[in-house]
Amino acid sequence: MDLKRYIREVPDFPKQGISFKDITPLLSQPVAFQYVIDKFAEICSYRNVEVVAGVESRGFMFGAPLAATLQKPFVPIRKAGKLPYTTSRIEYSLEYDHSALEIHTDAISLGERVVIVDDLLATGGTLQASSKLVRQIGGKVVTHIVVVELVGLGGRSRLSCEDVESLVKY
Repeated sequence: MDLKRYIREVPDFPKQGISFKDITPLLSQPVAFQYVIDKFAEICSYRNVEVVAGVESRGFMFGAPLAATLQKPFVPIRKAGKLPYTTSRIEYSLEYDHSALEIHTDAISLGERVVIVDDLLATGGTLQASSKLVRQIGGKVVTHIVVVELVGLGGRSRLSCEDVESLVKY
């Protein structure tokens, strides 16, 4: 399936010079959305995944249905201050901002094999921070999966010691 047909490019969003890859058209097409979940499930089947972690917020859109498909726990990785229980936190830099992510300290057991899901890999800061966060609480990151990868931004190189899978490359 040509997923690029379902990804809208929005010029100069969120700021001048950025070409935003909007996945909402893909989400509105059940066949395309199911295709993504099925491809992600196939990728996970070769890696003995025990936990699916989704990065706020678009990673939730793919991570939660993937976890249900795999019959595995779903763990949210959230922006700071959004989780109600004891958390582990990491601060990091984005393409054009700074941020922090948190995860519940009891969300993943020591040594559990985790896939981290997000919609897009750009410079790699968010996935790199998410990986560190999962490792901080004892999980083992076995792969990262994204719908879209912006190859020219080099995000994969920030994750060079870990596996990365993307369905669409720009």
